[in-house]
Amino acid sequence: MKVVIVGGVAGGASAAARLRRLDESAEIVMIERGAEPSFANCGMPYYIGGEIASRDKLLVAPVELLRQRHRLDVRTRHEALSIDRGAKSVRIRDLQDGREYDESYDKLILAPGAAPLRPPIPGIDLPGVYTLRNLADADRLHAATLAAKRALVVGGGFIGIEMAENLVRRGIETTLVERNGQVLTPWDAEMVAPIAERLAEAGVDLRLNDEVIAFQVDGEGIRIETKRGDSIAVDFAVMAIGVRPDNHLATDAGLEVGARGGIVVDEQMETSDPHIYAVGDAVQVRNYVTGQPTLIPLAGPANRQGRIAADACVGRQLEFTGVQGTAVVGLFDRTAAMTGLSEKACRAAGVAYDKIYLHPANHAGYYPGAEGMSIKLLFCPDEGRVLGAQAVGGAGVDKRIDVLAMAIQAGFTVFDLEEAELCYAPQYGSAKDPVNMAGFIAAGVLRDDHPVMYSEVIVDGILPANVTIVDVRTPAEYAAGAVPGAINLPVDDLRERLDEISIDQPVVAYCKVGLRGYLATRILLQAGYNAANLTGGYTTYQHVAAARRLSESATAPCPAGSL
Repeated sequence: MKVVIVGGVAGGASAAARLRRLDESAEIVMIERGAEPSFANCGMPYYIGGEIASRDKLLVAPVELLRQRHRLDVRTRHEALSIDRGAKSVRIRDLQDGREYDESYDKLILAPGAAPLRPPIPGIDLPGVYTLRNLADADRLHAATLAAKRALVVGGGFIGIEMAENLVRRGIETTLVERNGQVLTPWDAEMVAPIAERLAEAGVDLRLNDEVIAFQVDGEGIRIETKRGDSIAVDFAVMAIGVRPDNHLATDAGLEVGARGGIVVDEQMETSDPHIYAVGDAVQVRNYVTGQPTLIPLAGPANRQGRIAADACVGRQLEFTGVQGTAVVGLFDRTAAMTGLSEKACRAAGVAYDKIYLHPANHAGYYPGAEGMSIKLLFCPDEGRVLGAQAVGGAGVDKRIDVLAMAIQAGFTVFDLEEAELCYAPQYGSAKDPVNMAGFIAAGVLRDDHPVMYSEVIVDGILPANVTIVDVRTPAEYAAGAVPGAINLPVDDLRERLDEISIDQPVVAYCKVGLRGYLATRILLQAGYNAANLTGGYTTYQHVAAARRLSESATAPCPAGSL
């Protein structure tokens, strides 16, 4: 059997190595347009910023290793031009001498990846306007940073955030322009308001609700014009506004593609041609939670898809079950992670949901070094199945989202989270882990133990006028900042002061993070009040309010509250 693989990196290289392990006699040809077929593209911003000192560290599997250990016919600096499905051959060009030839195949695996978006902005092709896709791009950016004093990043997604951090690490004055009213748009806005705040604290000139409309030559640098009328002079710019499937081989060959350009594949990664498979960022996948087709370019799924395609080539029937968008990004001392559906994704897909917020520490508070985090959990309002989760904070964020990602794959409910047995020692966690706590809170909502109110109802001014808001924190906390219109009745005094609250009006209780608000809600409910707890407390209220301010502003954010 002869298998030709177009593209390396995660999907293609994984398929090639897996295929060799499964079939020692197979002829495996890997076509890669770049000089390196297997490299850590997720590490490139950190090489540019100097955190990864050696470029060689990015080479996951050097060419000679693939050739010697796996006996692969690796052809770097070669480009696949077209596919002749009838003849079962690929037209290939040697980029070093321009020679073209046809390569036959029994099975073909396409792993072309995704290309950075480059909209038709005047001047976008000027020297000094970069994208980041491969090691050659990383080399150019690495060199550009060495003498630069000012840079601009376009886009506040994964690459944009990581590039901003690493440019700051290089001591470069950095501006980040994002057309939306938040960074990291897969997350819900209130969850990443602290990330925007952290960018501003680090000195990044964050400009939301704006976009670049032109690049111009400005001496030895470039000048950027924005839609809001600003003119920004920098030494170079990085375009990081997203990617699109690199699907031209598939479309030219008549393979089926989806509405957003992803190559359509089945559970074995087989395309509409039974002899051609496709993997990685170029394919359309199934959202594990909604069942709907989607595009989610992530390294983990690409690696798994490569393995499954290789298995399919030798007749094994493994299935790719879909993606749930489990992702993590770091920014200085902060981490943002998510899995499954966000609230905005639930709304877009028409999925019914409920939600809760909590703000636990990563480990026992009495053990030195505990760091806080904010967690948002979304779940079905009937049976409590976990739909998605987001977390932002310090240490331990990734661990909790990983656990919740497995909960989604297993079809767990919030009641299962209550019973999850997770490892505990005071330096690693708490006897009631944040995952357990999320389950306790959400399960309590479904059992009607403590109805909840959402901060956006108050921030957006749609809370009915007859609702009494009760701040159950201490007078000192209340004086330092409170929800407008709230009265202060500390929870420890509440039972003796119930006569200060009208029993004929609904009541919303809140504290800093939700615990004392929950206790107050239980007291009020059992005293006959129509009461609800403001989920996530004043901390979530601050995050929601900050997100609203950010969505309306053009520059640096207002404080989003402490994590």
